[in-house]
Amino acid sequence: MSQKVTIAVDAMGGDHAPDVVLEGVAAALAADADISVVLCGPKAVVEPFAASHERCRAQVTTQVIDMAEHPAQAVRKKKDSSLVVGCRLVKEGAAQGFFSAGSTGACLAAGTLVMGRIKGVSRPCLATVVPSPVRPIVMCDVGANADCKPDYLVQFAQMGSVYAQKIFGYEKPSVALLNIGEEDTKGSQFAQDAHQLLRRRVPNFVGNCEGRDVLAATYDVVVTDGFTGNVCLKTIEGAAKVLFGAVKDAMMSSTKAKIGALCVKDSLRGLKDVVSPDTYGGAPLLGVRGACIVGHGSSNATAIKNGVLTTARVVRQGVSEIIEHMVAKGNDSDTITH
Repeated sequence: MSQKVTIAVDAMGGDHAPDVVLEGVAAALAADADISVVLCGPKAVVEPFAASHERCRAQVTTQVIDMAEHPAQAVRKKKDSSLVVGCRLVKEGAAQGFFSAGSTGACLAAGTLVMGRIKGVSRPCLATVVPSPVRPIVMCDVGANADCKPDYLVQFAQMGSVYAQKIFGYEKPSVALLNIGEEDTKGSQFAQDAHQLLRRRVPNFVGNCEGRDVLAATYDVVVTDGFTGNVCLKTIEGAAKVLFGAVKDAMMSSTKAKIGALCVKDSLRGLKDVVSPDTYGGAPLLGVRGACIVGHGSSNATAIKNGVLTTARVVRQGVSEIIEHMVAKGNDSDTITH
């Protein structure tokens, strides 16, 4: 039997909330009988849904943080927003994890300010599963920290390794630094300094990797600063969308092409599912107390469902607790052996 977990969900998070959130939560509850949900949002939204779904409790809130608001200011001012209340439920122990497809900046701010940073973690990082057709790989940071110090990347590597190991079962995940060349001396001074620290303090560090290695899944974990990581991720996602669109247009261009499309339709659908960010549902904020998963603002019901399920899996695998134990041991002696 799976461990029973309670996940707080922001009913108002995302471009298509609350409808797709409610649909996704219902699908997650149906998929995992050991998940309970605390649905945070306006009374008119959460109470009818909770009344008609077992294992769902309504948490009525009176405020919503919009995508365009300043993240930190909104978190401080809107203490009764669905996003902030969801994080507070984790802090208070009423839930073990939190999921939202709302403002990424607000999720990062609330995760850090409300749920709280693990003692010893310099900066929580936003990790993501790169939509590679080869296999899942973890990249961090992808947006939480645009400006970084080299030692931040050491902790990103350690936390990303825990996530890769516990969620994807990579026994000894290989870690690489995203750079402009494989040689140790390549890149900016920041990249060179980070390389030296990673080489000294992360036993599973294998060296630099280049952009072409990311989708090829040459390594299990790729670390970089949040600015570079976000640009890299959005480039991959944008390229995938354009390419699939171009393939679709080509297959609809003639009768002969349409016949051929019927032959490969199922295979292409399977490939699209593999490279879709909806498959994993969101990116974990590593380094905070508890599981905090941030979904795409454009999440559909499938992404919401998978985001809730991923949050539950992060809780069950004890990712936050392992990171806390690892950091407490001290960075100089950390080895990913959990």
